[in-house]
Amino acid sequence: MQQMQIQVHLRRLQSKSQRIPQRRLLSRRPRMHIIKGSGKPMTKQKTVKIFKAYDDISDILRRAVKEAQLRGKKRIFVKPNLSHPEYVPGVVTSPTLAYELVGLLRDNAAEVIVGESDGFNYPCRVAFKKTGMEAAVKKAGGAIINLSEDKIVKVKLQTDGGHLKELFLPKTVLDADAVVDLALMKTHEWAMYSGAIKNLFGCIPSNKRIYLHPYINEVFYQLYRILRPQLTVMDARVAIEGNGPTKGTPVKMNLMLTSNCALAIDLVVSKIMGLNLEEVEYLNYIAEKENLQAEAINVQGLQIAEAARRFKRPKIDLPVKAQAMIYKHELLTKVFFCSLGFVKLLQKATTAYRGKTASAG
Repeated sequence: MQQMQIQVHLRRLQSKSQRIPQRRLLSRRPRMHIIKGSGKPMTKQKTVKIFKAYDDISDILRRAVKEAQLRGKKRIFVKPNLSHPEYVPGVVTSPTLAYELVGLLRDNAAEVIVGESDGFNYPCRVAFKKTGMEAAVKKAGGAIINLSEDKIVKVKLQTDGGHLKELFLPKTVLDADAVVDLALMKTHEWAMYSGAIKNLFGCIPSNKRIYLHPYINEVFYQLYRILRPQLTVMDARVAIEGNGPTKGTPVKMNLMLTSNCALAIDLVVSKIMGLNLEEVEYLNYIAEKENLQAEAINVQGLQIAEAARRFKRPKIDLPVKAQAMIYKHELLTKVFFCSLGFVKLLQKATTAYRGKTASAG
């Protein structure tokens, strides 16, 4: 019954029309392949802008793209959030928003590529088609790529005695002149919060990503350092609270945020959601590494207090505890996630357990 109510609520939140007009395409210029550096710290002031979603979203995006100084770039990579194979507001990036953003980027760059990797139990190509993302991106003049099928580059890391020595990242992402992070506002069952930096985790192919969970704090930090999104856009018109990122409850926040720093926007958004930094272990880790506090961020538009709403935390039930325990150990992660069939069996057991406990409650 609860699941049915959520689905009805989600359908009401969906826009009445997903019709996407055709954009005029610019002429293609020759591609230039540039390998990113090691992610030098940004020295300019970190700014986060918070808008009400009833403001002109096209104008918000236009100003954000201009301020990000993306004109003249050869290739821009855009990372959406396709954490579900079908479009669900707040769970999956809106294809209409992607259309608007890709169109603006395409007016500034020779090539715009939107990429995602396979989910552990569904192929990325299905998500691109069923969410409407593929059609939206192509009509805006962009291209799509399944990062799980891209050429992989081994990136050696300079860490302070940590266990993580290297990451395997798609060449398309590393070759981009700029990265744009198109994120969402969610709680997360085992990470507590999912926003801009966690969205970058989806750049890593699924067959390599799942085994990185024991080192997740360092993985997220290195992704932030290496990719350094030049622009982050967070669509928080609908957010997710409770047992996100895909099974939580939708919340109408009616917000749109933009920033020149993925870490800054995550620190601001976590405060909007009423989360303590200590609750979000990976975010606390990265903030300490970068020596950045929310109070040092230039917040424009709405202030945090004006946008704030305390989000319900994930229910830490037996399946969540078990998953967190497994993810802490490399051997257990490899054993439990070695086959898709076994994962599906675990998912069925989790669904049955939660259904039983919900009925008992």
